Parts: sequence; C-alpha cells; structure tokens
Amino acid sequence: MTAMRRALNVEWAGLAAAALIGAAVLSLLSANFLTEFNIYVMLRSASVGLLVAYAQMICLGVGQMNLAVGALGGLVAVLFGGMLEVFHFPIALAVLAAVAIGVLGGLTNGLLTVRTGINGFIITLATASAFTGINFGMTKAVPFYKMPPDLVAFGDQHIGAFPYLLAAPLVLAALLALFLFRMVPGRRLLAVGGNSHAAALSGISPGGMIVLAHAISGALAAVAAVLAVAQLGSAQPLIGGDWLLMSFAAPIIGGTALGGGDVSIVGTGFAVLVIALIQNGMVVAKVDPYWVQFLLGALVLAAVGLNRWRAVRMRGR
Repeated sequence: MTAMRRALNVEWAGLAAAALIGAAVLSLLSANFLTEFNIYVMLRSASVGLLVAYAQMICLGVGQMNLAVGALGGLVAVLFGGMLEVFHFPIALAVLAAVAIGVLGGLTNGLLTVRTGINGFIITLATASAFTGINFGMTKAVPFYKMPPDLVAFGDQHIGAFPYLLAAPLVLAALLALFLFRMVPGRRLLAVGGNSHAAALSGISPGGMIVLAHAISGALAAVAAVLAVAQLGSAQPLIGGDWLLMSFAAPIIGGTALGGGDVSIVGTGFAVLVIALIQNGMVVAKVDPYWVQFLLGALVLAAVGLNRWRAVRMRGR
C-alpha cells in the first residue's frame, strides 16, 4: 500500500496513467492500434519530439525560453543535408559538424542574452528569424533529396516495434538526467533557474549557466534535426517549422516549471507519449489533424493553470 502511495505521489504518475488509459481506449476503438507497425510508427514520430522537448526543457530549467529551437533545427537540417549531398561528407563527420553548428547557434543565443541584458524571449525571437532567413536564403526552399542510403535505412529500421531512431533520444535523456541531477554544473544550472540572485551570492555565475543551457539546447535541436532528416529521407528546409508548440507543450505538461529551477525528464517523456497518442487517436477517429494544435494549446493552458494553482497553494502553506 505504501509503495502504491509513493507511486501515485510521483509527479509524472498522472501522465503515465493518462498514457495507459489512452492506449487502452485507442485499442478498443481500433483493432490496428496495438499492431507492431502502428506502435513503431508512433514511437518513430515521437523520437524527434523527445529531443525537441528536451531542447526547450533545459532552457526553461535555467529560467529562459528558446523560441529559436525550430528555426535552428531547420538550419542545421539543410546544412547537414548539404554536407552529405553536395560535399559528400561521411555520415559520422556530417553528424558531428551538425551538432557543432547547433552548439554554435545555442552559444549565440546565450551570449547575446547575457551580454546585452535583453530578455531571452526577444533574443531568440530575433535569432529565429535570422536562422530561418539563412535557411531559405541558401536553399531557396529547395530540399536536399540525395541522402546516403545508410542514413535513410537507419531512419526506417526497427527491432519489432522499437525504431532505431528512438535510441538516440533515450540515451541523451539518460545523459541529461545524469548531468542535471548528479553533476555540479547541472545542479548549478537549476539553482540559477530557481533563484538567480541567491545562486550568484553562492558564487555561481548566472550568465555562464544561461550560456551553457542554450548551448545544450542547440546541441539537442541539432540532433533532432539529424533524426528528422533520417526520418524523412531528405533535408527539408521546412524541418522545425512545427516544433515550437511541441517544445513548450511537452515540458510544461510534464511538470517543468515555467519560472525555472525544476524540470522533469521522465514527465516530459510521458508528455511526448501522450501527445503522440492524441495524434494517433485523431487518425483512428478520422478527425481533422489540425485539431491536434487546438488540443495541444488547451493542454498547455491546463498545465500552466495547474502549475500556478500548485505554486499558490504552496505559498499559502
């Protein structure tokens, strides 16, 4: 009984229950839901979403926002595609270069935020426009189609219902958890998000932690871009165009505090799964997919309202 109570008190228990209930309902609505292929398709589509969510979560953890996550991902995707199709880079070298570009973009966001003192919301809004402009200016909105067969095969291969694409987000989630909760720089990053003034008095550099968070965010967005190219089999300039809502929805629904200092890696993962279930359920119910955006917006509002209620309640205590 005690173990059951502890399980129910875990912050992501409600999301886990929602995922199980949603899966049960969808399996009753459609005999095809629990098929190996359908589960593979759902997990494959969630692979990129997980990294996008973690890219935003790390910025929220330090009390920042990254509106450029999708734009940076799109820029990295076309540069990655160009390296493979035009310059014939080996895949491994192209991946490393893509991640380096993501880190550079993140460092740009972080340094501009810290050095100018302008709110990160405004800085990343501006850099998002710049990244998108570079993307479309270079490509003229023309994709790179000639991706290496090994990369395309990686995007399609799976073991049972488990797609190869999901391996990278799971490994990175474990590394992110290790960094944030077991390593000094990660704990300092969350300390700055919780109370930057108190962190500064403790000898922690808030500016340094903000730059670090944006650099990690850029790296995660870059890996998401690489996986998106492998998933699509081409480097589309439009990659990342629909990432922004997902990037906020999953961490907030998963329990990450908007004010910073508190993140939930497992909760964010379950939130991505719930969103994938909603998208799959829309297909099963033959509902217009554009309603998914409405539902995500409603879920974000509900999650923000719940977080606000919890904060007020704790202050009252």
